[in-house]
Amino acid sequence: MRAVLCGANGAMGKLIDGILADEVVGRVSIDGENGVSKTFAELGMVEADVVIDFSHHTAAADVLSYAEKIGASVVIGTTGHTAEEKALIFEAAQRIPVFYSGNMSLGIALLCSMTRQVVERFPEADVEIVEIHHNRKVDAPSGTAKMLFEAVKSVRPNAYEHDGRSGECKRTKDEVGISSLRMGNVVGVHEVHVCTPSQTITLRHEVSTRNMLAEGGVEAARFMVGKPKGMYNMENLLSGR
Repeated sequence: MRAVLCGANGAMGKLIDGILADEVVGRVSIDGENGVSKTFAELGMVEADVVIDFSHHTAAADVLSYAEKIGASVVIGTTGHTAEEKALIFEAAQRIPVFYSGNMSLGIALLCSMTRQVVERFPEADVEIVEIHHNRKVDAPSGTAKMLFEAVKSVRPNAYEHDGRSGECKRTKDEVGISSLRMGNVVGVHEVHVCTPSQTITLRHEVSTRNMLAEGGVEAARFMVGKPKGMYNMENLLSGR
């Protein structure tokens, strides 16, 4: 596999670079440090199978445009995209293969699957999502929390997202509360609480090291080599198609 790595000087970028080593044929980072190109224009056209993006959500247009120019697949591991940026991602998938996920963990993919099963089994239960990350994370709720909400919404079409809780805000039947905590060096914790009048089921996933996320990003990149145009996610990776 030949990969171009966007966000190469970031924490995740460095981990992925360490795993792929000589398979990285191009590196881009906005700081331009360590001999890394600051822009795709500076990098120039290279032959690559996949562009891996762990930079910043605002780079989405540049990442997608560059991948299309060189005929490569795209793996987007960045979160916090605006509605406009998400629209660009889905539009690009009509022309090139795009892997897009709010979390690159196989464990989170399983958590989403279990969330759907439990919520479907208890249709009247209250559902709350709690996510915890380090104090440097810029977006809230996390992309993973939004993935979990979408898992709920897939079996509860009327569900709507309620971010945070303050003042007079008695919960309604269809709301799914999402609470975000930012503290210390917590890599990532996600919980889904499904509560009926008689019992509570809590599903929890905790990340102890970013290596796991980097490994998931690499797995996604290898999965995307040679794929036809379209949108792919962790469910496709788990199922192998």
